Amino acid sequence: MIATLVISISTFVLITLSIILFPSIKIGKIKLDTYWIIALLGAIILLSFNLAPIKEAYNQLTSDLSINPLKILVLFFSMTILSIYLDEIGLFKYLAIKATKKAKNNQITLFVIFYLLTSVLTIFTSNDIVILTLTPFICFFAKHAKISPLPYLIAEFAAANTWSMMFIIGNPTNIYLATTANIDFISYLKVMFLPTLFAGLVEFLLVFLLFSKKLRTKMEVSNEDYEIESKLDLIIGVSSLVICLVFLIISSYINLEMWLIAVSCAGALLLAALIIRLSTRKHWNYLGDSFKRLPYPLIPFMLSMFVIVVAINYQGISEKIANVLNQGHPIWVYGYSSLLASNLINNIPMSILFSNLPNGLPELDALKAIYSSIIGSNIGAFLTPIGALAGIMFTSLLSKYEVKFSFLDFVKYGVIIAIPTASIALFGLFIVL
Repeated sequence: MIATLVISISTFVLITLSIILFPSIKIGKIKLDTYWIIALLGAIILLSFNLAPIKEAYNQLTSDLSINPLKILVLFFSMTILSIYLDEIGLFKYLAIKATKKAKNNQITLFVIFYLLTSVLTIFTSNDIVILTLTPFICFFAKHAKISPLPYLIAEFAAANTWSMMFIIGNPTNIYLATTANIDFISYLKVMFLPTLFAGLVEFLLVFLLFSKKLRTKMEVSNEDYEIESKLDLIIGVSSLVICLVFLIISSYINLEMWLIAVSCAGALLLAALIIRLSTRKHWNYLGDSFKRLPYPLIPFMLSMFVIVVAINYQGISEKIANVLNQGHPIWVYGYSSLLASNLINNIPMSILFSNLPNGLPELDALKAIYSSIIGSNIGAFLTPIGALAGIMFTSLLSKYEVKFSFLDFVKYGVIIAIPTASIALFGLFIVL
């Protein structure tokens, strides 16, 4: 048990340090993120010393349940390819430019429009895609309009990691926690609608009050026009996403697993896109760039963290953690502990670990614990950059576009926004359950 604890804690600490101090390494022309390499090494060490038996890890990884880590990865990557493809054909850029023109030279109007746009896109796609898509646009726009990008960047990041709670597909952590507890799409939405609404409204007010002075300055609006070049790709992309969402909503009624629905829709989209490419002999970049932008490091990272959690469970460590957490009210205890744990070990490994902790609780209390952990895993993402992969990508993008935003800046805004937002979300959950 001690060896497993030492290796696991060391891996978590090194992952945190890598994110802060050396997020990537360069080997020739290849640039690699370090966080997943460290996680992989930790998992290999545990497997090598039989602290996480290979047979045990394999059995859980390939279990014949409705969901397992492999099915979750397929579901997440399928939804991601649907979203990235829409971005590649220019839908998100088109909507962002329309939003800026609608606001004219009024920053407050623009702020409200951008917050709503981020929220809606997040609900129907995912938080990571929205952050990867809108962050560069905000940086470019703010530079040309000669205004501070911070109000929009903070609002975008906070909104993306709050409204991602609404649907089960909004965040990989939602998918893992909910599906391991056998929560279907509709049941999830019924519970999470009110907490997400409460959190979104409070968060919006907090960010607006923080930056109200900056938002009163005038800006210069570009007259740039943008049209989506391939209308056929747009129709196919939007149709694929809408059909996918509809079938995910009714999945529990038609006895189809969510990962099968998602991969079928993604496959149909790619087949249609390939036919268009072969017919027109152009726009191959839509397909190629979509595959290039997929978050491949998530695969070894999630599988490695799964192995670490298998070791923690196998050695009985998770039972001791559960004994402590299960003493209090599940909503508040699991809500705040998951928020904190996300920023100690990242929200994906936190979700894998926390998915089994409520097993000894009565059914309703176990559900409260799972939903509270979902809230913590989402909102914890904007407490520190360590809280989620979205935070790592966000800070990396800001550095790339020369926006000054330090680790301490992230934490400062994170504490002001995340704690009240999480508290009101948990209160909303308390009302529902």
